[in-house]
Amino acid sequence: MERASVTPSPRTLCCSPRALPLAPRALAPPAPRARAPGRRLRRELLCPQLAQRGGGRGWAGAAGRGAEHDPPAPAARCSGPGCGTRAARERRWHGPRKLCPRHLWSSPASLGPTVTDRYSPAWGKEEALMEHLVPTVDYYPDRTYIFTFLLSSRVFVPPHDLLARVGQICLEQRQQLEAGPEKAKLKSFSTKIVQLLKEWTEAFPYDFQDEKAMAELKAIAHRVTQCDEENGTVKKAIAQMIQSLLLSLAARSQFQELREKLRSPVVDKGPILKAKPPAAQKDILGVCSDPLVLAQQLTHIELERVNSIRPEDLMQIISHMDSLDNHRCRGDMTKTYSLEAYDNWFNCLSMMVATEVCRVVKKKHRTRMLEFFIDVARECFNIGNFNSMMAIISGMNLSPVARLKKTWSKVKTAKFDVLEHHMDPSSNFCNYRTALQGATQRSQTANSSREKIVIPVFNLFVKDIYFLHKIHTNHLPNGHINFKKFWEISRQIHEFMTWTQVECPFEKDKKIQSYLLTAPIYSEEALFIASFESEGPENHMEKDSWKALRTTLLNRA
Repeated sequence: MERASVTPSPRTLCCSPRALPLAPRALAPPAPRARAPGRRLRRELLCPQLAQRGGGRGWAGAAGRGAEHDPPAPAARCSGPGCGTRAARERRWHGPRKLCPRHLWSSPASLGPTVTDRYSPAWGKEEALMEHLVPTVDYYPDRTYIFTFLLSSRVFVPPHDLLARVGQICLEQRQQLEAGPEKAKLKSFSTKIVQLLKEWTEAFPYDFQDEKAMAELKAIAHRVTQCDEENGTVKKAIAQMIQSLLLSLAARSQFQELREKLRSPVVDKGPILKAKPPAAQKDILGVCSDPLVLAQQLTHIELERVNSIRPEDLMQIISHMDSLDNHRCRGDMTKTYSLEAYDNWFNCLSMMVATEVCRVVKKKHRTRMLEFFIDVARECFNIGNFNSMMAIISGMNLSPVARLKKTWSKVKTAKFDVLEHHMDPSSNFCNYRTALQGATQRSQTANSSREKIVIPVFNLFVKDIYFLHKIHTNHLPNGHINFKKFWEISRQIHEFMTWTQVECPFEKDKKIQSYLLTAPIYSEEALFIASFESEGPENHMEKDSWKALRTTLLNRA
């Protein structure tokens, strides 16, 4: 039975826009909702307290105007629990509601980054967004806002510059407290600043690999500790924060050194124009003959590798999107190395599958090998390891494997057809996205650690982030930052990071993993040689290709 090659070659780097052909349908801009005649849609986020903090000048109305140009809304009492603050009435399609800044800008910390809160800022000036990051005596930003702003701000300003500007705002507020009647609240303000810095260093520790960022952090810490002369609680908190930060940076450096040694995969050029490979050759079936066990070991490797990816690594794709060239990110290679390493793992797994199939001499054994990998891919699907599943399917759809018609005719392809249906690229991988949604829901209500595993197809995840960045602009026509776009990017990245933190529940088999990571793989030329030696060319195109390949290799020899 002839197998058609429907999945593209896995050699495309994950951050390449040329590998990302379609935009996700769910991310397309929604159609405008119908409105009753004469009804005006306003999204003003002003109230007296917000204006006092300086944030009011930054928020735009629905028509793209600055909030300072909108007429004031009727004042009403805030409907937040236990609050009597006067706030502007917000007129939206889902009905009016009144909230002051304390309730307007806060949501439960357990929610993580989310865009479901309709009271989160959708746009604003850079200065106003930055001011809402910095605490005051009576205000502390929500964790969702801290994560989203720190993640997205690197698109506009380097982390060390942002830290310097945050430090300047903190200094100004501290001077105001020292000169005013609220000097007693200075220590409370300092504690909140330390808490903000702690959340920053925990969420994005590698921002402080830069010497400038570390210098700014120490400068802010020095200013904050000046008011902590009594019991030294602030100093202790800062010391613990810096110690944890240094440990994280040291672990990152060691991890990079280890991965650098394993960076280049072992490539075996295979037998050159030999009728038979060496008699004694080790294959995957000799190491592991149970598809479930192999799928579990693949999941181990996936979780170990994807765990090294940080949120700022994914954001680096966006910040350097316009400078992509030759399928590589131009910029800080330290930050993109984790992405490249994970993408290389996908490519190596695909090529290993093709190698294991093509180097088998007997058709009966090749048939068994294909059926084995089909079962492994199915077990990966059941576990929730979609990335390994896609890599295996890609390997079996490479041309050297797909052209083995006589071998495929002996394979029971019902299971493979089901897998290809799940990975059908039509309608922007609609079937895969449905399966991923089901795995996500299972993970959220899981009773065991095995049910929590969700490993998405990484290239498709990167494609979604890429097109979300391309479809929506960073700035609105009035110059304000389109923060709603970054809320959505942050939500997707936060969800991905949640998946990467799952601890693998399966027992680790070092022998199997060693084979998967170190087994030689054939080059593309060697795969075609092995394929043509197993089943000769059948049409003029294949005969010409085989003749040209032989001539090239003989001349090279």
